[in-house]
Amino acid sequence: MEKDELKILAQNLANPQGEKGIEIGEMMNATNISMTSESIKTLLIEDDEYILEIGHGNAGHLRNIFDKAKNIRYTGIDISETMHEEAKRLNKEFANEAEFVLYEGKKLPFKDKIFDKIFTVNTVYFWEDPVTFLNEIYRVLKDDGTFVLTFGQRRFMETLPFTEYNFTMYSNSEMEELVSQSHFKRMKISEKEEDIQSKSGNETIHRIYTVLTIKK
Repeated sequence: MEKDELKILAQNLANPQGEKGIEIGEMMNATNISMTSESIKTLLIEDDEYILEIGHGNAGHLRNIFDKAKNIRYTGIDISETMHEEAKRLNKEFANEAEFVLYEGKKLPFKDKIFDKIFTVNTVYFWEDPVTFLNEIYRVLKDDGTFVLTFGQRRFMETLPFTEYNFTMYSNSEMEELVSQSHFKRMKISEKEEDIQSKSGNETIHRIYTVLTIKK
């Protein structure tokens, strides 16, 4: 891919817009589905819980959440108006159990301690002030709640041609240090590996990613 194409891809991975954004959203859901499924599994969702997903994309994985337990409530939040509308369009069958919220990416528009479980996949690269945002997540999570943060490791992310454009990348130790600067007190690291189709071409690439389980 040319430099300009890589820039456009990077911009749409951070904040999908318009028809190109819808296409990128479909691609992200497909290439990230194993990371998303692993994150949902790690949450250990139980009956009657309230789930928040930060950066839901097109939310093509929503059924996976509702299949985990009974009487689940879900809120997805995203900075992309395109993904906000696409998620609502694709998930009309869950209109009574799920809501989608558009926000500016910095402050979570929720009351304190209302979510049982929170998760986010491949969004941390774009957080402007990560420690402050982690503290926002801490604020809206119940005291006995679980937050799952999933990200591609720096050594993998640096092999991708588009990550030089406004991506902040982390190793496990760098992420541990970041989380330790927030109010969160406990975390458990689980490292995963898989072969996936690349976002910028037709080749297969080996992805190394981390599922971080974080507690108050």
